[in-house]
Amino acid sequence: MKTILEQITAAMEEAFEACGYESRFAKVSLSNRPDLCEYQCNGALAAAKTYHKAPIQIASDVAEKLQNHPMFLDAAAAAPGFLNLKLSGNYLAGYLNRMMQEERLGCEPIGADKSVIIDYGGPNVAKPLHVGHLRAAIIGESLKRIYRYNGYQVIGDVHLGDWGLQMGLIIEETRSRHPELPYFDEAFTGDYPSDPPFTISDLEEIYPTASAKAKQDETFAKAAHDATVKLQKGNPGYQAIFRHILAVSIADLKKNYARLKVDFDIWKGESDAQPYIPDMIEKMKQDGLLYESQGALVVDVKEDTDTKEIPPCIVQKSDGASLYATTDLATLVEREKLYHPDEVLYVVDKRQDMHFTQVFRTARKASIIRPETKLTFLGFGTMNGKDGKPFKTREGGVMRLEHLIRDINEAVYARIMENREISEEDAHEISQIIGLAALKYGDLSNQATKDYVFDVDRFTSFEGNTGPYILYTMVRIKSILGKYRAASGNAELPKALSDAKSSSEKELQLLLSRANDVIAAACAEIAPHRLCQYIYEVSNAFNKFYHETKILGEEDGEKQKGWIALLSASLTVLADCIDLLGFEAPEKM
Repeated sequence: MKTILEQITAAMEEAFEACGYESRFAKVSLSNRPDLCEYQCNGALAAAKTYHKAPIQIASDVAEKLQNHPMFLDAAAAAPGFLNLKLSGNYLAGYLNRMMQEERLGCEPIGADKSVIIDYGGPNVAKPLHVGHLRAAIIGESLKRIYRYNGYQVIGDVHLGDWGLQMGLIIEETRSRHPELPYFDEAFTGDYPSDPPFTISDLEEIYPTASAKAKQDETFAKAAHDATVKLQKGNPGYQAIFRHILAVSIADLKKNYARLKVDFDIWKGESDAQPYIPDMIEKMKQDGLLYESQGALVVDVKEDTDTKEIPPCIVQKSDGASLYATTDLATLVEREKLYHPDEVLYVVDKRQDMHFTQVFRTARKASIIRPETKLTFLGFGTMNGKDGKPFKTREGGVMRLEHLIRDINEAVYARIMENREISEEDAHEISQIIGLAALKYGDLSNQATKDYVFDVDRFTSFEGNTGPYILYTMVRIKSILGKYRAASGNAELPKALSDAKSSSEKELQLLLSRANDVIAAACAEIAPHRLCQYIYEVSNAFNKFYHETKILGEEDGEKQKGWIALLSASLTVLADCIDLLGFEAPEKM
């Protein structure tokens, strides 16, 4: 289904051509003066030079051609050469009625036959999720949903940090505590235990203990290094305990991500890329891409057009060890082999910009990916406290994500209980739904690349540009629709919207008609904040209409049916959009 802007543009192109002007001048946009019109076309200003006519004359010609056009209530020329457009009520209501009958609000499947891997999450195994993992998870999950809504085949990859010295530290600390376990017996030939020798709580204590010990005890540090080497060389006992670390960690990660309504299609990590590294490096050597610099193997990735220095990409350290760049390149080798994606989108802290510039350029120079494959880096900003510094606990430490979720849920619960209109049990359940909306909307309403201040009081407010305000609007609509069903005795709601009877009704219809355009733009621009701004405008428009209109008290049945259909359409649009943002609305608040 063409967007309403595309349909208006098509009508304008016909009018321009009918007047003898090229259709390329018929570009239409939303009005920047909504007090004067709803859409505008400034093409006459540009056409004036081509046709040696006054812009107002060209605009007047086109406006005259549009008189009596069924799409427009009014099409007027205004000095010095603007075309001001207002849509007819019949056309607008008809467009919305068609849009409501379409799947996905009439969004064209612009991503059909295209596949995208979204790399978001990036947690380390054996460590708890903390606030630093929040933005990658929330933004990545929303983008995954937005891309799918627009027809793309999407694979979400958590990309675990599950390799390197941290594994050796855990293994060695476990060995020092339980040397009797068969994993550490070189002569053991049986089956290793199926149950892990530790819980997630154990692992979360083992790693920091081992890390601190390695800084003070050289003997332990060397043993951990040796354990890492043994693991990477395939020691069966160490491989078995490594599998336990993964299993225990992933089970806990899935539980915690589920609280955020975040999930991944594949749970791969750096360890999965390791088998691809030797052949990748060998091919890069054969192709003459690698050269030695201070004992390390590097690839020169600077380009003549660079305005800042781009250092070489280090692919292998002087001691033969791999780095993050090595792993990321090998992961691209794996992804190309297994999934053949058209695009790989990385949702990572913007401070990793240089790293991904080096990796992307190396991947292209080494032909790891096809020339047409897009590699996209969406670097997100920092979540800061009210002091403008990265968000911390009151004690100054890094806050665990589950504690952040708990705090925001408790803040919402306190607000709900101020009304005392629902039971404590219901309040606890609803506070989790609203709390998640407050958390996600508070993050996603900001442009991803910008830093923002995390303010629990503001995010949990039921007024203003917040998640709870959006949900409150939706619950209000649900309540009205429920009362209408009860009063009419019909479970089936009216579906046909009518011509707008007031300016507030038309304003709401105009906003709803843009839903598919906004969703497509959020995908094309990789910008979930576009959806947040849109549903805030829709919510404001609905509440204005609601306060000016006695919907349930209306005695004219046909007029009331049109309004109920408008409410139903509003709820559908809002529900689809918040699902794309990764949260849902409760039935009551």
